[in-house]
Amino acid sequence: MSSVLLVLSGARVWSLKDGTQRPTGFWAEEFVTPHRLLIEAGHEVTIATPGARVPVADQVSLADAAAPELREYLDSVKDLLASPARLEDVDPAAYDGVFIPGGHGPMQDLAVNPDVARILAAMLPDSGKVVAALCHGPAAFLAAGDAEGNWLFKGRELTAFTDDEEQQAGLADNAPWLLEERLRAGGAVFASGPAWASHVVVDGNLITAQNPASAEAAGRALLAQL
Repeated sequence: MSSVLLVLSGARVWSLKDGTQRPTGFWAEEFVTPHRLLIEAGHEVTIATPGARVPVADQVSLADAAAPELREYLDSVKDLLASPARLEDVDPAAYDGVFIPGGHGPMQDLAVNPDVARILAAMLPDSGKVVAALCHGPAAFLAAGDAEGNWLFKGRELTAFTDDEEQQAGLADNAPWLLEERLRAGGAVFASGPAWASHVVVDGNLITAQNPASAEAAGRALLAQL
């Protein structure tokens, strides 16, 4: 059995370019599917958020045909979600892997969070640990540097929610920044698949996945490495 740290955004809104505060949170499917896979495989999962803020699911992620099943699972783990660990207190040495689901929440808080940066800086260079992120989850990578100030993910092959997908979702023009653009600018080797199709990239101990459709494949890739 492995111990996995699951980092969720604590953000409730995403601040857009025009000052609009768009309601957000974590994307339900991107939490539910991998969490269920990890638990069913017998792994120990600790949910953590900045300041132990109770995370919320983006309501848009609960608006399609799968919503009843997702809501049922979220209700079954409501006590876990209501009492997350403080990200500030997390000792990365206690975990075999870290997993960061998306939703636009990570664009608001995890992208500038020093503690998720600290955790990634401890875990990514250790080939015995796994770092995984899904959709907008790789926004958490942006603040992570080494002792010399170099971005940890420079030169690593990865994927995330693409700028094309953000355009198709109708949110790119008012976004304060775009995730693919920022990851490429930092020096990541960005490898995208077709829009809205499942796409997972594995680069050593780094697992990234493109969009909500990739949730199951991302969870299974994480299980395989654990």
